[in-house]
Order: sequence, then structure tokens, then C-alpha cells
Amino acid sequence: MGLLDGKVVLVSGGTQGVGAGVALAAAREGADVVVTGRRREVGEALLPRLREHLAPGRSAEYVRADVADVASAQASVAAVVERFGRVDCLCNAAGLTSRGTLLGTTPELFDEHVAVNLRGPFFTMQAAVADMVRRGEPGTVVNVTSTSAHGGQPYLAPYVAAKAGLVGATRNAAHAHRADRVRVNALNIGWTDTEGEDATQRAFHGAGDDWRERAASALPMGRLGRVDEIADLVVLLLSDRSGVVTGSVVDWDQNVLGGLD
Repeated sequence: MGLLDGKVVLVSGGTQGVGAGVALAAAREGADVVVTGRRREVGEALLPRLREHLAPGRSAEYVRADVADVASAQASVAAVVERFGRVDCLCNAAGLTSRGTLLGTTPELFDEHVAVNLRGPFFTMQAAVADMVRRGEPGTVVNVTSTSAHGGQPYLAPYVAAKAGLVGATRNAAHAHRADRVRVNALNIGWTDTEGEDATQRAFHGAGDDWRERAASALPMGRLGRVDEIADLVVLLLSDRSGVVTGSVVDWDQNVLGGLD
């Protein structure tokens, strides 16, 4: 459909999982795409897949960046501006989901979650929006957050705190820059089948090879969410097709907040 024809799209945390899905969808929709991540081998391995989906004349690049390091996160935006002259669209997709309860979370674990799930996205957004405002051109941001930001599970205390902060930052940025024609929205995603979730289930919950089937059997629609479904909605929100929508936080899940049986 060409929803992002000619746009320059930066996907922070875009080398795997939801971020990689967003990058692939953006490539299919006509964008130049830049993905960032800590592991160079993972980022460079994604590039051939991205380039298979690019429109003629478009390109895909990998920039090594650690979102937990503010200078690295900001430098990734500067690298995109140097390469393409601008950033039109930003998707903050990096995330850390290690476990911790209120009583069991150490200051170190709390700081790790804030660094990856809040501080890094905040300053990446700051750098991208600064470029949009400097040029006097419209732009879009989508922050990938979590339905757990509404309260979440007891073992996700630091994760919930950080993601809830990103939800607030999304609304604040949207309000502050609506007159600049910079639209900022967020997607609260529910339980999704990703490489990272597989590793998390095995590392923290002792899950076996059948964990997806077991999880699906307990869900209302009989399956986990899929990355490509999330990616399509992110691309819509990044595109002009989503109109004037800004400051919205969309719950992308099969459970209904407040719904009781």
C-alpha cells in the first residue's frame, strides 16, 4: 500500500522481536529503514531480510546502539540524520522483561529497567523530535509499551514502573508537540510470541517446548499475539493514514481492561 513511501524510519531495538517485525513492515510500505540494537551480529543478520522487502531506491541500515546508554541512543538518531538528512518516524521497541517483585527488586534491577524501558526511549524520542522541530516538518513516534503498565503481574514490578512512565511520557510529548505537527502515540501490547518471550519463559518460569500451546489454551482467542499483527498497527500509526491521532495509548490485547466474568 505504500503507507510510508519515502519516509525515513528508525526502529530502536529493531533487530529482533516486535522491533524487527516493525522494520520489515516499514520496508514493505516504502520506507528507508534503520534498525538499532546492541548485538551487531543480530542486526547485520536482519539486513538481508529487510532488503528483500524494500521498494526500489530505498535502503536498510543497521546502527549499533545500546538504548540503556543515553549517549549511544542519541548518537543513533544523529547517525540516521547524517545518513538520510532526517528522521520522519521513530518506533521505540527496545524492552527488558527480567523479573522482580516489589519486595525482591534491587536498586540495580530497578535501574536496569528504567534505563531500557524508559530513559533510553525518552532520550531517543527527544533526539528524533528535536530533528523534526528543527526542520519544521511533521513527524511521528510510536512507543511500544505494555498492557502491564495498567498494573501488571506481581513479578513485573520494575518493568511495570518503567513502562507506565513511558506511557506518561508519550502523552506528555504528544501534548507538547502537537502544534509542531509531531504525533506521538503508544501501543500497549499483550502476551506475544517472540524470541525474547520464549527465552523469558524458559529462564524465569521453567517452561518447556510446549509452553506456547499451554499458554494458548488458557487465552480467550486460543493463541498468543503475533509480531506481524503488531507491526501492521505500528506502521499505520506511523503513517499519515492515521490522520491527526496523537497522545493515544492503544491496548493491543485479547483481554479487556476492567472486564469481569
